[in-house]
Amino acid sequence: MPTVRLDRSTARAVIAMANRAPSVHNSQPWRWRVDPTAIHLFADPERALQATDPEGRDLRLSCGAALHHLRVALLSAGLATTIHRLPDPAEPLHLATVEMHPGRPSPDDLALARAIENRRTDRRVFSSWPVPQAMLDAFVASAAEQGALLTVLDRETDRQTVARLIEHAAVEQALDADLAQETAAWTGRSRGARDGVAGANVPADPVGTVPVRHFATAEQPESLLGTHESDGTVLALFATSGDGAVDQLRAGEALSAVLLAATRVGLSTDPISQPLEVAATRAQVRTSVLGDAAEPQVLLRLGWAPMSATPVPPTGRRSVADTLEPLDALPD
Repeated sequence: MPTVRLDRSTARAVIAMANRAPSVHNSQPWRWRVDPTAIHLFADPERALQATDPEGRDLRLSCGAALHHLRVALLSAGLATTIHRLPDPAEPLHLATVEMHPGRPSPDDLALARAIENRRTDRRVFSSWPVPQAMLDAFVASAAEQGALLTVLDRETDRQTVARLIEHAAVEQALDADLAQETAAWTGRSRGARDGVAGANVPADPVGTVPVRHFATAEQPESLLGTHESDGTVLALFATSGDGAVDQLRAGEALSAVLLAATRVGLSTDPISQPLEVAATRAQVRTSVLGDAAEPQVLLRLGWAPMSATPVPPTGRRSVADTLEPLDALPD
């Protein structure tokens, strides 16, 4: 398959779109290196959350989401991709090499690319309108295409178990002074911040059935539900057959695929990693929800925002220049 030489303006445009990917605490823990025929994704250890994520699981999930965003952006520009994950065993920070070939995006591909700019993390309560089963089935298929298993937690016992484990994880993390300090450093940011979680994106008085992680500042008005209406959150769990770096990367790619597909049809989404950051609660999720048949990677809350809900403000992103190695080798 013939490769395509990448020009400078296209490289900057698709990396800007990839940088819109979600990441733990909006830390954006990735760097890009570009040569004429490939884009390379590297983990950025300087942006790792050492207390929250000592094993680098959230970091690799975040980088996987950025990798999928990049693939979507490239295809919208007429470039299909071949992905080599962890191409150099001697360099664990080198997470992927993306080779480019001529491609032709479908209308669906272009719609996913448009969803990149529209996607927001919405931590507020969702309306009780049901999410059609056909949509949920499509999300499961999208995750499978990326090498991950998506399980919709349709049993109330599973939902209650996960909610309880989120609370338990929150208590354990609150007792860790280093972790509390790290969370405070990355959250409570102003609207203009280029990274971290802004207070304007965290509900001040959360009332949903799934607990919201505690951040340094919470200023967002909670969405209002109708009389006798309850939180209609759909809770789903991404898992993989193994738990190596490639599995975590693929889980992030699957998360991105489902987030963009959900955004495209108008659903609101909220990734949740907290109960999987604590070894004890992660083990309980694996046993109680998955029957020890797979490795849990990240949870997702999704649903319809109430009609009265105000738009979620966009979170900041670092500039392309801050995430990209020099482009001297590329033509203009």
